[in-house]
Amino acid sequence: MITSNDLSELKGKRVIAAMSGGVDSSVMAALLHQAGVEVIGVFLHVWDYSREDIARHGSCCATEDAYDARRVADTLGIDFYNMDMREAFRRDVIEPFISDYESGRTPNPCERCNRFVKFGALLEIADKLEAEYIATGHYVQRRDDESGVHFFKGADAIKDQSYFLATTSREQAERILFPVGHMEKDETRRIARESGLPTASKHESQDICFIPSGDRIAFLRHEGSRAGFVAGDIADVNGNILGRHQGIACYTLGQRKGLGLSGGPWHVVALDGKHAQVVVAHPEQSKIRRVDVGELSWIRPAKAGEAIEVKLRYQSKALPCMLTIDGDTAVIAFDAPQAPTAPGQVAAFYSDRELLGGGIVQAVYHASN
Repeated sequence: MITSNDLSELKGKRVIAAMSGGVDSSVMAALLHQAGVEVIGVFLHVWDYSREDIARHGSCCATEDAYDARRVADTLGIDFYNMDMREAFRRDVIEPFISDYESGRTPNPCERCNRFVKFGALLEIADKLEAEYIATGHYVQRRDDESGVHFFKGADAIKDQSYFLATTSREQAERILFPVGHMEKDETRRIARESGLPTASKHESQDICFIPSGDRIAFLRHEGSRAGFVAGDIADVNGNILGRHQGIACYTLGQRKGLGLSGGPWHVVALDGKHAQVVVAHPEQSKIRRVDVGELSWIRPAKAGEAIEVKLRYQSKALPCMLTIDGDTAVIAFDAPQAPTAPGQVAAFYSDRELLGGGIVQAVYHASN
């Protein structure tokens, strides 16, 4: 059985370490190496920054990060490979990102990158290199028992990244390790310093890796998005026209600022790509009572009568809910109105601190509906 804080059972096994060039994945690789694991470091090159007219530092996929990952591998004395994943990243992350904003959805590119590129690609690499596991620097805890693998929130409540793994399949979960998941971030940096890792003091970026400037609108325009920038009406939930907009891609569901409307406050509650319309409502009308979720995946299926909580945004609280499951779709119902979320976001299901699984929000229903 495997737990995040006990790597002794992995001694002598071959493990692929997903090295991003940051301190978390650097310490992950160091801990595995110190435990006697045969570690093979892999950096996934997913985006070409040569065209970016900005200073690059600290994002997980930059040229400098590939160099830093190699330096850590050299320090540890482990094999290292830089894998070109740009084609898969564009197909599975960039193109859906653009099309979602054009249609009125709010995508979660980190979830798609984990599900389709990182875990998908790394497990294929692991098979080719005859490695039993892959390991990442995510702050998530793994604990196995007689029933199989279980994922739990990271010990560091601020750094917990279990939300982004909600759509991980059971088959993927069985082969993923999280050596830093039981640590606080300060401890991770301490180990990096004590181990002499060159990334010990490296800055940590909070930006989307392929939009390091943080300017989503400029990125979409640069990538040739057209449908998301068709001008249209801003209307309230009753169909009254309140103003005009320059494209639904400029808005996100739940947005409150920058609407330029009188008679507020207003919240964006719907984005209609077909009719190029932005729909707004007053705060009391914007709250939701029900969410439809698709693309369900389970690490450990919910049990009958089990108390379930759902997290609808990375930085939001997990909320008690009633969950009705029908195949690979589900309906989430709340007793009381909740802050809005958006189609395209992740719905992560928990039982206490255990991550059960999750899916992608397909539709939201407001309290006034």
